[in-house]
Amino acid sequence: MANKGSKKHTLRWILLTLFFGGIFVLCFYAYFGGFKKVKPIDTKGFAMYAGDISGITIPDSVRIIGLGEATHGNAEFQQLKLDVFKLMVEKYGVRAFALEGDYGGCEAVNRYIHGGAGTAQEAVAAIGFPIYRTEQMAQLIDWMRQYNATAKEGEDLRFYGFDMQIYENNYKYLLEAAKTYAVPTAELEKLWDNQEGKYSASCTADQKAKVIEEVKQELLRLNDSTTAQALHFADMLLQNIALGKVFDNRSKGVALRDSLMFVNTHWIMEQEAVRGNECIFISGHNGHIQRVHDYGRDGKAMGALLSDELGEAYFAIGTDFYKARVSLPKGFGTGKSNKRSNHTFFSKDPLSNAAKKCRYETCWLDFSKIPDGSTLKHQIADYMWMGDVGEGYSPLMAVFPMSYRDWVSPSGLYDGVILVTNAHPITVLQSTENNR
Repeated sequence: MANKGSKKHTLRWILLTLFFGGIFVLCFYAYFGGFKKVKPIDTKGFAMYAGDISGITIPDSVRIIGLGEATHGNAEFQQLKLDVFKLMVEKYGVRAFALEGDYGGCEAVNRYIHGGAGTAQEAVAAIGFPIYRTEQMAQLIDWMRQYNATAKEGEDLRFYGFDMQIYENNYKYLLEAAKTYAVPTAELEKLWDNQEGKYSASCTADQKAKVIEEVKQELLRLNDSTTAQALHFADMLLQNIALGKVFDNRSKGVALRDSLMFVNTHWIMEQEAVRGNECIFISGHNGHIQRVHDYGRDGKAMGALLSDELGEAYFAIGTDFYKARVSLPKGFGTGKSNKRSNHTFFSKDPLSNAAKKCRYETCWLDFSKIPDGSTLKHQIADYMWMGDVGEGYSPLMAVFPMSYRDWVSPSGLYDGVILVTNAHPITVLQSTENNR
């Protein structure tokens, strides 16, 4: 009997060892993003051509400079917005910053950097998404405000948004503009629930679109060039309504959103051209900035549409990480949730791995500087895994790490990449996270 009991005891320990060993292996797998080794790359060649972001050079023919981010939830990618934009302002005379944020909220920021009341933290809160309520974004707009305080007439910086997912400030500013131009606002005001601070629940999408379109037509009848921004507020509201009708169909929704962001970016470019500025700076997720990215038969991403139209006049800068501790909303939705948690990801990108081996914290790799026929030139044209973390988290991302990576050719997507070895999570400013 003792022998039988001993065998049971041994079996129990074997099973427990296998169970906890399996848990350990699963955790190890999830934390390090799988067991697949990073594809080797020409590290010696990489070290020859990688350098500081101050070395970014932009051809004279470029009209739009796009800065992508591999995640929305990392402080380093937000800091790059200021670092790269500041370089573009000082070295290339760029005067416009456009963000993957709602136009109306970004107009609140634009008013702030032109001497408006309030604080930088309150200004970034107006954009609507928690990912922008950070110290890094506040530093960006504070720098723009300080720049404008001493800028010569006509050389001031402007802050734009090219997204349409949030509508509150667009409505507020359209109503303000309509009153300024003496356009009747009675029907427009009926759409709004002042107590809730949003559209009235009794109004259908078609009813809202009809009223807003009527206000737009009244503005057009004025035949006044100064109504351009007022008309754009109306267009942004109409875009929001159109997007709402298809957003449940994810493929059609994201394709429509990108096509509208393309239209809005084009509008920003035209406004700046009137001011005498030939080049603008835009910032968004890598997926929106890439030269090649489509949604099947439903359409292409904004960057692909810009590349098709502008060719080499569109300069795309991608980003990636070796390891990133990313701040993401709890639950997958619009990205407006204030409840967030941090999760660790590894991109398995050979380029970021090379940056780590070369002991860079952050570095810039200009693909045009790499000689044709070199090993590194061939490798950046080849397909590899690169990080791609959106504004949403699922536990399946830990089990299937390929769900947050893209199999892409870096030089096919970008003119160059900025690589961050160890990216840290953003911290949403407590003083502003409940402003909406």
